[in-house]
Amino acid sequence: MKAEEISHRLVDKGLKVTPQRIAVFEALIKLNNHPTAESIIKYIKKTYPNIATATVYKVLDALTENGLIKRVKTEKDIMRYDAIMENHHHLYCSESDRIEDYNDEQLDKMLENYFEGKGISEFQIEDIKLQINGKFF
Repeated sequence: MKAEEISHRLVDKGLKVTPQRIAVFEALIKLNNHPTAESIIKYIKKTYPNIATATVYKVLDALTENGLIKRVKTEKDIMRYDAIMENHHHLYCSESDRIEDYNDEQLDKMLENYFEGKGISEFQIEDIKLQINGKFF
């Protein structure tokens, strides 16, 4: 994703386009592995050595709050970030802490149908995400 497309996404959400927001969003996309904030900071500092750590955290919060990225918490309570907003699940490796995206339309439909038929009183489901834990080999 290029800076111009990132700018359009920011504007569509009513956010001001800043070099910091573009840099954080670009880093998240280029790292493409559900990076931690620390990984994003390390990546950005190569190009923008003066960017403040607090700024990166504020940008990540703003992007999350405005639905441009999602937070993914691992079993080890490490916060990671995901720029893919389309419906998908995660395969989580308990040994390496690696996260891979998992897409399965049949699984999505099965889950939707199950919960539509089941109904949970006083609760409206907005999204269903699975994290499948195991080990990559």
